[in-house]
Amino acid sequence: MVDLAAIQRTLTELGPLTGTALHDAVGGEVFGLWKVCRSSGQFEMRTIGRRYLRLDRTVEGFARLSPSILREFMTYTVVGTTSQRAAIDRVAEQLRGRTIAISRAKQRVAERFVAEVFDAVAPEGDDGRHLCALIAGDVVYQMSHDVSRRESSTGGRVDGSDLDLIMLASDEAPDELVEAVDAAVRQRKWLYLRNPALREEVDYIVKRFSRLVEQAKFATFQDMVACKVFDEAQFVQGNRELHQAGRRVLAERGVLDRLGELAAQAAERRAEREEYLLSVPGDVLPPGSAQQFYSPDEAAEFEHLG
Repeated sequence: MVDLAAIQRTLTELGPLTGTALHDAVGGEVFGLWKVCRSSGQFEMRTIGRRYLRLDRTVEGFARLSPSILREFMTYTVVGTTSQRAAIDRVAEQLRGRTIAISRAKQRVAERFVAEVFDAVAPEGDDGRHLCALIAGDVVYQMSHDVSRRESSTGGRVDGSDLDLIMLASDEAPDELVEAVDAAVRQRKWLYLRNPALREEVDYIVKRFSRLVEQAKFATFQDMVACKVFDEAQFVQGNRELHQAGRRVLAERGVLDRLGELAAQAAERRAEREEYLLSVPGDVLPPGSAQQFYSPDEAAEFEHLG
């Protein structure tokens, strides 16, 4: 059972804490800790940042919100006692500032990564109009974190949020240029992942503009994900008109409206899931409910928090 007295004593002695710091101090089932902090009248919570749409094949209707309930509590939430309201606000503001600083630092890493790619492919005939680099994911929402986690392909550790890059090539781009871009990104992906001074995971896609137009049909799950990522993406380097033209395609095909509907559905389901989980008796997450509390890619992380 979650020890209310231990939580109260810890917060009184240490002041307001993030979910992770509080769990480190009191231990126990993190699900039970979240429940108590949410439902007990003895504690108050402040969550920074925002929730945004993620598409997940394992979720009915594909739409869920990010961060997950677990990630939001552990990384983006400050917990304190009801007598610590001013301190909770202060710590939450510090957390907000730190999260923004991490996001900006990762943005700079992404910009350097992209600049290196553009320099590498310059001899392949890119005259400034054939290529556009975009960044998506946590960085664009200023929600990046630096929580160490395992990277699946190497088994090594990386520092927090990955970098999601889109390399969009015009349909007129020479095949040699597109191939050189893919090779340059792939080479640097491994360098950035293995460099102990960086430990950054870079996920990327290289595609032509015509592929984005095809994906705007929104016919498959893969199409939906590609359109969602492009919708949130921000310009980094290259031909800005390619980015703007892609945005027009999504708007004209009604994709932006459909993504808005999915975001609304995800918010409604999130509220329902939280209400259900708070009603579950006991401190242990019920069998079959893990998906409602955290995302599949957080499974390994959660296994060590019980």
